[in-house]
Amino acid sequence: MKDIYISELRTNQEFVSYFIVKTVAVKVGSNKKAYLDLLLADKTGEISAKKWDIADEELPGLQKIKEGSVIKVKALVTEWNGMKQLRVSRIRQTSAEDNIVMMDYIKAAPEDAEEMYGYIRGKAEAFCDIDLRNICLKLLDDNREKLMYYPAAQKNHHAEMAGLLYHVKRMLMMAERACEVYTNLNRELVMAGVILHDMEKINEIESNELGISTGYSFEGKMLGHLIQGVKTIDRLASQFGVSKEKAVMLEHMILSHHYEPEFGSPKKPLFPEAEMLHYLDMIDAKMFDMQEAVEKTEPGHFSDRVWTLDNRTIYRVTE
Repeated sequence: MKDIYISELRTNQEFVSYFIVKTVAVKVGSNKKAYLDLLLADKTGEISAKKWDIADEELPGLQKIKEGSVIKVKALVTEWNGMKQLRVSRIRQTSAEDNIVMMDYIKAAPEDAEEMYGYIRGKAEAFCDIDLRNICLKLLDDNREKLMYYPAAQKNHHAEMAGLLYHVKRMLMMAERACEVYTNLNRELVMAGVILHDMEKINEIESNELGISTGYSFEGKMLGHLIQGVKTIDRLASQFGVSKEKAVMLEHMILSHHYEPEFGSPKKPLFPEAEMLHYLDMIDAKMFDMQEAVEKTEPGHFSDRVWTLDNRTIYRVTE
């Protein structure tokens, strides 16, 4: 059994435990000395770690540490800018003798991937609009294998195994309820936008079958999933003979769902269904990040600062 989980770490605590490596890089500090910069994780979350002032004789061994490998570290929990961080004093790679159970280190969506996929596909299959049904089913079926494990992000919300499916499923559930209140909305257009809005993250993000992302693809870096999504809809609309108006509306929903230029959207939503898609996306992302923060916090206390929540500290109620 794992010694201690990330959610259990407390400031000024010294410990020894195992973690999976999400990212690793040797960098040079302001003092001109090399240090190891790591993002470590287990099934309860992730944490930044630093091994400062690497000696020349340590460097060859540390350079063998790769993303996706499990390592054992001795470290002190410190705090920087209101967030916990590890100051690593010792580090080594693991072997078969360590009896590693990989599920201790893999953060996964709390629902079965096959069931989530079936739920989403079932909603698309029930669309009366044949154009929306064709496009959604085509992308769901073509990407089925990757959807079983793909995260929705490298670091932030739903950065977990099958996180993309979990994100889309919860948004679909919210979309149906929103359309019961706002009856002016085209329900199927909103739901299609939910299914399609992040689908190209599969081609933007690079991920292994454990749902651990090591970065972004070439096209992902150059274009991003919004532009990639517009290109895909343009291709499929032509393939299925979708009208220009409907194709452009779907493309606009994908292009505008981040809302602000600094987040990648050159246009804000220009019709109600596109506006609703943005808020559905924001609600699920914010609720995910708040839940994550609360689960790592003792009742009656505030969490570490959460960058994706404007550096807020989140309070966990005692009851």
